[in-house]
Amino acid sequence: MSTETEISRIEGLITTMLAEEPAYFLVSVRIKPTHNVKVFLDGDEGLAIEKCVSFNRKLYKLIEETGMYPEGEFSLEVSSPGIDEPLKLHRQYTKNIGRFIEVLFLDGSKKEGKLLEVAEADIIMEHTEGKGKKAVTQQLVIPFNHIKSTTVQIKF
Repeated sequence: MSTETEISRIEGLITTMLAEEPAYFLVSVRIKPTHNVKVFLDGDEGLAIEKCVSFNRKLYKLIEETGMYPEGEFSLEVSSPGIDEPLKLHRQYTKNIGRFIEVLFLDGSKKEGKLLEVAEADIIMEHTEGKGKKAVTQQLVIPFNHIKSTTVQIKF
């Protein structure tokens, strides 16, 4: 069985499992050659460690029941994507409205600012150029098709 087929089957199991929990969603699934399955979930209000444990137990049981890995030769990790992971889904952008982000554009340039709005085809970010009295704040409309990646920035 190919890795793509394994991922597709596991995504199907996760979709079924999450149908009862609409506040949570699948971000991605990765499988290493050693049958180490890594599942990244997120939630509209975040994902508590207790929820990760609960989802891990349910999903482990579902994978075992399918017989995908005879002899039970697989490991499973369920977590939320780390803060350093780029946003992948529209729903993740929406969840992060009001936070500071760094957008890497397809041309290699970068902009940092506050995520103000998320629409179907673009985002609106408040960006400040310059320092002190010369600082100019403007709102930028950034189409998704111009974005290579977006990461949330932690400001202290």
